[in-house]
Amino acid sequence: MAEGLGADLRTLRRARGLTLEALAQAAGRSVGWMSQVERGLSRPALDDLRRLAAALGVPPDALVQPEGPEAERGVVVRAAARRPVGPRAEGLTEELLSPDLSDAFEVVRSVFAPFARLSAPAQRPTQEVGYVESGRLDLTVAGRLHRLGPGDSFRLRGEPFLWANPHPRPCTVIWVIAPPIY
Repeated sequence: MAEGLGADLRTLRRARGLTLEALAQAAGRSVGWMSQVERGLSRPALDDLRRLAAALGVPPDALVQPEGPEAERGVVVRAAARRPVGPRAEGLTEELLSPDLSDAFEVVRSVFAPFARLSAPAQRPTQEVGYVESGRLDLTVAGRLHRLGPGDSFRLRGEPFLWANPHPRPCTVIWVIAPPIY
């Protein structure tokens, strides 16, 4: 389990352009300790996890590895064991569907609450594909509005984007994001 956490920390650190030294400093720990954590040789305490999460801009529970049968770890993610991810924008909840962040991509489930919207454009150094599972979503990509419904899909390639759910029902979108950022 420590190996999964270490791989996730390494992926998040690299996605944010942080050095091992910078993350160790943010956690108030040594570079050697940080290296051991990333390699799965050491396990951070709860306070360490909180500081690491803050430095990486993720909720602390996003770093908690789900418990489950050994044979399923790294392969299966049970619905009740999904990890929350994302910036937790108002009206948006996101869960990691991938077992961890050690692959070249991640799969995320986003639920946009009724009447929720992103107030400022977002832009990420990623390639992303989204699939609208249910509900409707207004997606503005590079200044161009796209109205999406169930079964529609879209792609983002690092362009600035905004989202809005100006409807009375939630909207659920499944994303594939490369490289992992959550």
